[in-house]
Amino acid sequence: MKIDRRNDLSLRLLEIFGAVMRCQTTVGAAEDLGISQPAVSNGIRALESQLGFMLFERTSRQLRPTEEARLLLREIEPIFSALRGIENEVRNLRAAKSGRLRLVATPPLGHTALPYALRNFLDERENVTVRFDIRRLDTVVQAVEMGTAEIGFLLGIRQHPELTVTRLYESALVCVMQAGHPLENEDVVTPEKVAEYSLIGLESTLGASVRSAFGTAGIPMRSKVEVRYCHTACILANAGIGVAIVDPFSAHFAKSLDVVTRPFEPKTNIVAAALTRKDIPLSLLASQFIDEVRVQLSEVAADSDA
Repeated sequence: MKIDRRNDLSLRLLEIFGAVMRCQTTVGAAEDLGISQPAVSNGIRALESQLGFMLFERTSRQLRPTEEARLLLREIEPIFSALRGIENEVRNLRAAKSGRLRLVATPPLGHTALPYALRNFLDERENVTVRFDIRRLDTVVQAVEMGTAEIGFLLGIRQHPELTVTRLYESALVCVMQAGHPLENEDVVTPEKVAEYSLIGLESTLGASVRSAFGTAGIPMRSKVEVRYCHTACILANAGIGVAIVDPFSAHFAKSLDVVTRPFEPKTNIVAAALTRKDIPLSLLASQFIDEVRVQLSEVAADSDA
């Protein structure tokens, strides 16, 4: 079928035509489209005029599609099928139920709150896909700076000159030890009490916070073993090598081990934050995921205190 390309076809007129073919009456098409019956009739006449041939044989009771109408419907159906797909995608994007997230996190958050946040988030968004990686702190920052990750989740950073730091949750460091350790009987663990036993140190920003707490208490900090990650410190504490002072999220991760957790003083707060780029607007999908992570951080921290 050849259509005169000198006259651009109106998508709206084709939509009216498709509704008439589907409903078989102008009244039904009007109800389907939410317009008046005369508007449907006028639209069909306008389309016939533009095409240069009749689409329906008009009888007293019904419109009978011509062969040309059936051929035209076959041509335009893929267009409307594609449009319906686009409309569904727009609705999903508006409701943050479609799209792709690229996430990276340090182990304390990547192994604890984020899996629960992802589970809840994806349960309601079957058209969302995620790339999720766990890296050391400086790699997380670099990934967000370079744009290979849309959001980075980490502990210990309160501000950054080139990135937006969104605070999600603030909590205090805790002391983790093997069940049965003498410090288990203490309501609160202090540097003075830790100094009597072996300490597992941290080579990280959290480790610097622990050293600062010992300095505030006027107690020299001596660690028998030093590790990079809080999870490693918890595993060594579980083996009876010493006690570890870690974030509450890592302590939550260690609850499956044979360890116990006690509050640590002087109170040393850390901030869980989301890193995003300043020069790129945050998608609705990313914004809603950050909200979900904020909720899960609160729940995980509360559970680690229980």
